[in-house]
Amino acid sequence: MAQKKWLRYAAMVGATSLALTACSSSDGVDEVQLADTDCDPPQAQASGNPSTDPLKFGGLLPQTGDLAFLGPPEIAATELAVKEINEAGGVLGNPVSINQGDSGDTTTNIANQTVDRLLADGVQVIIGAASSGVSLNVIDKIVDAGVVMFSPANTSDQFVCYPDKGLYFRTAPTDVLQSQALVQMMASDGVQRVAVLARNDPYGAGLARNTERFLQEAGVGSDQIELIIYDPNAQSFNAELDRIAQFDPDAIAVIGFDESKRIITRMAEIGIGPQDKLVYGTDGNMGNALGEGLAPGLLEGMKGTAPQTALSSDFEERVRATGAEIGLNLSDLQYSAEAYDAAIITALAAEAAGSTRGVDIASEINGVTRDGEDCTTFAECRDLIAAGQDINFNGITGELEFAPAGEPGIGSYGVLEFGPDNALLPVEDYIVVSIDD
Repeated sequence: MAQKKWLRYAAMVGATSLALTACSSSDGVDEVQLADTDCDPPQAQASGNPSTDPLKFGGLLPQTGDLAFLGPPEIAATELAVKEINEAGGVLGNPVSINQGDSGDTTTNIANQTVDRLLADGVQVIIGAASSGVSLNVIDKIVDAGVVMFSPANTSDQFVCYPDKGLYFRTAPTDVLQSQALVQMMASDGVQRVAVLARNDPYGAGLARNTERFLQEAGVGSDQIELIIYDPNAQSFNAELDRIAQFDPDAIAVIGFDESKRIITRMAEIGIGPQDKLVYGTDGNMGNALGEGLAPGLLEGMKGTAPQTALSSDFEERVRATGAEIGLNLSDLQYSAEAYDAAIITALAAEAAGSTRGVDIASEINGVTRDGEDCTTFAECRDLIAAGQDINFNGITGELEFAPAGEPGIGSYGVLEFGPDNALLPVEDYIVVSIDD
């Protein structure tokens, strides 16, 4: 049976976030900075003018770009949720629908074009994006339209205090939690000297800075940590990797997306790859897609974290079957549970609000995840709402307990490891990190 390891921390410890201001890092890259997130997040208020128009979701999930491997499981999961909501009778007596669209990545304008199309289609809720950077590019346009934005995979702390009018939510826990899980994994391996190589965006820089901070709190001296922020669009990462080789760490954390494939290939060439050092990844690269096209065994032994809970075989079968129905081959299921839960939470919030208007849905989202009667399916929870009861939806991802910022107060992370065929081994352990209320 999979085991769970619990780590709790005081809320004040996590009070840091990314501000979109730049400074110069030690290798000359302009880098976003950590900033205080001790705030009262904005909360949506019911409009007083409910709408019972059919609920329309829009999908803003990666079909192309450097997180394209996350798209298929997220898309399949949202399609599954919509199908099961409709099988249970729909929302407020009407069938729901979803209009899928590509988010691309931050090097393109695809996300803006998709958002324009979805808003013109009259969606009340957009599920996505997966990339924190992409979401930051389009969040203002979405919330200014009075539409809910619900990401299954954004982890940047920038969103905690973002002026989103209370319309932004996510089922993925923040990177303050993931950095704690990553450091706990390193500590269990006895790591004492660490290099952290991270892409320069709200995801990479924030996770790296929090990892550095928690390594120091765990007793690793600042002179035993080498933090390097890199340009993910660079032609070569040789200079950064040569610097790491000279530092000669016990372990190297690579916080990146698809470019991690080139980085780890070069690491192996100069003797600092997974066969030579302890190498760790995070959710942006810890998927089976990382091993595609690499030399046999190159990733063997590489470990890492990703938001993940033990999925029931029934849910896996339902997601894979739905993926097959729409022509998607699911080599990974990463963030499928979070995407499914985002759609179910939204539908339940609309039932609780008695309205499908975006601001009305938003005003109920946090509440349906905590402080009520426990329930686990749309039909079960919907019936409790109809009976006048408050609900506490515990989804495929487990307990959610949304905090005021519209995000989980609990983060469960799979302890992941690549095997000799460059594929992820079955997950046996989970690290569960919780904000101590």
